[in-house]
Amino acid sequence: MQLLAPHVKDLGGFTVRRLLPGPPLADQPRFVGPFVFFDHMGPATFEPGQGIDVRPHPHIGLATVTYLFAGAIMHRDSLGTVQRIEPGAVNWMAAGDGIVHSERTAPEDRDGRMTLHGIQTWLALPREHERGRPSFTHVRATDLPAFDHQGVHVRVIAGHFLGHHSPTPVMSPTLYAAIDAPSGSAFELPDEHDERALYVVHGDVRIDGQTVPARNLAVLAPGTTPGVTCDSDATLMLIGGAALDGERHVWWNFVATDRALIEDAKTRWRGQSMGHVPGETEFIPLPDR
Repeated sequence: MQLLAPHVKDLGGFTVRRLLPGPPLADQPRFVGPFVFFDHMGPATFEPGQGIDVRPHPHIGLATVTYLFAGAIMHRDSLGTVQRIEPGAVNWMAAGDGIVHSERTAPEDRDGRMTLHGIQTWLALPREHERGRPSFTHVRATDLPAFDHQGVHVRVIAGHFLGHHSPTPVMSPTLYAAIDAPSGSAFELPDEHDERALYVVHGDVRIDGQTVPARNLAVLAPGTTPGVTCDSDATLMLIGGAALDGERHVWWNFVATDRALIEDAKTRWRGQSMGHVPGETEFIPLPDR
């Protein structure tokens, strides 16, 4: 087992803790299964009139997955999608050859104080799908499989786990589950996927007797069935799946098997030819580096 500690990023008004990509070290993983990006957002409390305003920006070659514990976000994209997400639901956006989206706090959510808390991840699309048509899917909280396993409660966000399959439209074998564990619980993680990692949102957690600090990602050894013990109430996120089908390059919001695809995306975004979000007049410029 290897532990990855977060890097704190200020996104303007609130912070995220970034776990993936991992550090570029030979002995530490950069990615886990298809997961190439993992951000823990907040918790951040906004006063009346405040909120998040992530201006339109592009993606290629990946699927973004938003899952909230508290608060709400309004998603808009260049397909014309307008979708509010609330705790327990899933927003899945497959970028394919290119999509543009914004994420903002809706006007009605700025009337009072609001706490925003959640996880955002990117999954690299398989090579055969990375240049496909973009799409968006919203999965209601009530449509996600939820069950009890060895004394903990599990919700399958995407992919499959312990015989339960999420309706989120993944494109490769995927493991993504939220686990609520009461104090004193102990359970095993089955060896069902090539690569796996367990993130501790909060709680006092040990894996095979080794302490995993809150807000750390424990990358699990392949082929093992580690035991997890929770010495307090804990919330955990289990990620993983099949190993990537080749190298991935990550630059800004772009993920690709070939650097030429990233250069092409840069050119298209500079020229504002990747699409526009209806109703939006702003956008995030291409960074210098």
